[in-house]
Amino acid sequence: MKLPSWRKVLRGASLRRDFDEIKGLVVQYVKEETIQPLKGVARYAAFGAIGSVFVGFGTLMLLVGLLRFLQQFRVLDGTLSWLPYLIVTVVSIAVLGLTAWRIVGDASVRRRLKEKS
Repeated sequence: MKLPSWRKVLRGASLRRDFDEIKGLVVQYVKEETIQPLKGVARYAAFGAIGSVFVGFGTLMLLVGLLRFLQQFRVLDGTLSWLPYLIVTVVSIAVLGLTAWRIVGDASVRRRLKEKS
C-alpha cells in the first residue's frame, strides 16, 4: 500500500532527510568560509614572520659589517674608538625610524584610499 505524500512528512522520513541535508550544507559552508580562509591567513602570516626574521638578520649583519669597516680606519683608534659605535647606533636608529615611518605611512595611504572608495 502506497502512503500519500503528506503521511511521509508526518512520519518524519522526509523531514529527517531534509534536516540532515541542511546540516551537511551548513557544515560544508562553515568549513569553506571560515576554516580555509584562516588556513590561508596563517600561511601568509607564517611566511611574513619568516621573511621578517631574515630581513632583520640581514640588517643586523649589515650593521656589524659597517662597524667592522669603520673600525679599520686608523684615525678612529685610541681616544676616538667609540665613534664607530656611535655612527652604527645612529644608522640603526635611522633604519628603525625609516621602517616605522613606512609602516605607518602605508597604513594611512590605505586608509585614505578606502575612504575615497
